Amino acid sequence: MTALPGVADLPPVSLAELVERAGLQTRIDRKYLLTTAAAAQLVTGLAGSAQVLEIGGRRDLGYASLYFDTPDLASYHLAARGRRRRFKVRRRSYLDTGQSYLEVKTRGGRGSTVKERTPDDDGCTPDLDAPRRRFVDDVLCRAGIGAVAWQLLPVLGTAYRRTTLHLPASDSRVTVDTELAWSVPGGPQLAVPDLVVVETKSSATPSAADRQLWRAGHRPARVSKYGTGLAALHQHLPANRWHPVLRRHFDLDPTTSQERTAS
Repeated sequence: MTALPGVADLPPVSLAELVERAGLQTRIDRKYLLTTAAAAQLVTGLAGSAQVLEIGGRRDLGYASLYFDTPDLASYHLAARGRRRRFKVRRRSYLDTGQSYLEVKTRGGRGSTVKERTPDDDGCTPDLDAPRRRFVDDVLCRAGIGAVAWQLLPVLGTAYRRTTLHLPASDSRVTVDTELAWSVPGGPQLAVPDLVVVETKSSATPSAADRQLWRAGHRPARVSKYGTGLAALHQHLPANRWHPVLRRHFDLDPTTSQERTAS
C-alpha cells in the first residue's frame, strides 16, 4: 500500500524534533477504527496544521511487535475486564531503522497511559534474558503490579505500516496504522487490509484531530492491537471490552458472541 493521500503534501518533521516536542510518554490515548478512505480524509483535513514524521525519505514506516504474557494470559484478562492495574509488555521493532525496544505500559492517573522502554539490541530473539526481566519487574513493581517477568512468554506478533503526524499547535501526535496483521507464534494468522487504526496521543485536552473525527461522526473505540488481535485469533477467550469491535470489524462467528462476553 502506498502512503495515504495527502501525506505527501505535509511538511516533514524529524524524529529528534518529534521526540523533543511531543514525546508524550505519559498521555491520553484515543483510538479510532476507520476505513482507508476515512483515514485519508482525516489526513487531508489536517493540512496546514500538521507535520509528518519522515525518516530516510519514508513517511510510512514498518513496525513489528512481539507481545509477552503469562501462561494464563494475565495481561490479556486484566485489560479485557478493564482492571485499573493492568500492564502490557512488548518488544517493538522499527523495521526501517533496525532499532528495537523493550516496552512496558501501565496505567497512570485519570486513565493516562505510562510507557517506559529500554533499547533492545537483541530484538531478533524471542526470549527475555535476566536484565530485560529485571527491567520489566522494576516498572511493574513501581506501578503496584508486582513481579511477573519470570513467567512471560511470547504470545502474539503484530505488523503494520505507520504514518505519524505532529500537531505543533498542541504538540500532540496522531498515528495512522495500515496493513494490519496479527500472528500467534506457531499458530494462526489474521490480516484486515481495509481497517485503519488511528490513535491520538495528547495531554488531557482533545487534539484538533479528535475534534475533526468527532465532526465526521467517528467516536473513540475500545481497541487494542494486543487484546483485540489475540481475541480474534483465539475465539474461546472472553472478549468483554473488545466484543463490539470484533463483531463489527473481524467477522466473527455470531454463535460464539454471547459466551465471549462472559467474565
